[in-house]
Amino acid sequence: MDKFDVCIAGAGVVGLAIAYQLSKSARYANASIVLLEREPSFGQITSSRNSEVIHAGIYYATDSLKANLCVAGKKLLYDHLQKFELPHRKLGKLIVAQKTEEEALEAVKEKAHENGVTDLCWIDTHQLRKLEPEVRGHAALLSPSTGIIDSHSYMQNLLNLAESQGVIFASRSEVIAVHQEPKSFLINTVLTHTHGLEPYDFHCTEFINCAGLNAQELALKTEGMNPKYVPRLHLCKGDYFSYSGGSPFSHLIYPMPEANHIGLGIHSTIDIAGQLRFGPDTEFVDNQSYAIDVGKSNRFVNSIKRYFPTVDPAKLHPSYAGIRPKIVGPEDDAGDFQIQDSSIHGIKGLVQLFGMESPALTASLAIGEYVIDQMNREARR
Repeated sequence: MDKFDVCIAGAGVVGLAIAYQLSKSARYANASIVLLEREPSFGQITSSRNSEVIHAGIYYATDSLKANLCVAGKKLLYDHLQKFELPHRKLGKLIVAQKTEEEALEAVKEKAHENGVTDLCWIDTHQLRKLEPEVRGHAALLSPSTGIIDSHSYMQNLLNLAESQGVIFASRSEVIAVHQEPKSFLINTVLTHTHGLEPYDFHCTEFINCAGLNAQELALKTEGMNPKYVPRLHLCKGDYFSYSGGSPFSHLIYPMPEANHIGLGIHSTIDIAGQLRFGPDTEFVDNQSYAIDVGKSNRFVNSIKRYFPTVDPAKLHPSYAGIRPKIVGPEDDAGDFQIQDSSIHGIKGLVQLFGMESPALTASLAIGEYVIDQMNREARR
């Protein structure tokens, strides 16, 4: 039976970043690492259905994993993109407040400063008109370090680098059970081939569950896992609408965030090709359907009009949808990443990641470093 040093389940952007960081770390330089993905290719779910924004780290609770890993990850990500000449643009973003929201905007600036984001600039009404003539607001914060990324190019690069260091990537490979054995795990998988399904079992010394929307399901398939350490999954859907014609904006435009930071409001972003899009909204759902509710168009228009009064409803078209793997519900306080090792769940050699929603793309390389630190600490125990 085959045996690997490390098995990573889930080849979204977080799994890819962990695989890459492991492959170039000192302790795992000669390790055998396998990265499993049940979809036909990498990054097919949450990692390919987002805004592709490089976040600054503004909104998150101070000293939370989201805040710390976003700020650290932003620098790592920009350095990586520049080093490997991957598509990205540091456009900057404007957080636009209306007349009754100026106090809340000041609170956003203070929160950002607590998180180590010290480059925000206060923009008054006249400055806002000069920067973005089509935008209306009483005041705004300019975040110069916010940008956009071609997430597919980034993920492909991470995979190429990891494979060049010996990582084995196996798509169409679903983990159906994880069993504990002395000093190792027995992993039961099913491989999907053109001629049918094939069971494949192997051993690994360390197992990393970063299966995104399926992380909770996989955790509960792990022998000895106490369900109390598996947070409830809340599916939070967000639809995106594209806007035909040239973009009227040169920055990303965000309204004030929603209560408890469930979402960042229906904002405008631009992809690498220059396509303007609006979204996502937030809707807690019961199943993983990516069908777009065309009837939301009027609601989107009304929301967008607050900061873009000349929006043309005829130019707004359904584009795509994504689902955030939240671990808090709509009435709860804002949630954080959960990255669990044996000090939490008691299973040596197992790392589990839950709630890997935004800003996981921005934080991905820092998340990889954090997981390696956890694994190294556990090895010394």
